[in-house]
Amino acid sequence: MDLNNKRYTSAGTDIAEVKRLNDQSGLSYNAVKKLLGKQYLKSKN
Repeated sequence: MDLNNKRYTSAGTDIAEVKRLNDQSGLSYNAVKKLLGKQYLKSKN
């Protein structure tokens, strides 16, 4: 096990770094779809 307790994929990708970058990237595709659906329904009323 690595001294820094870092986990890597078989290709050498740092899993913790990918998760950190994903957290900073904004809304996911599904979150955008949900938000747009709510706004559309609200505008119809």
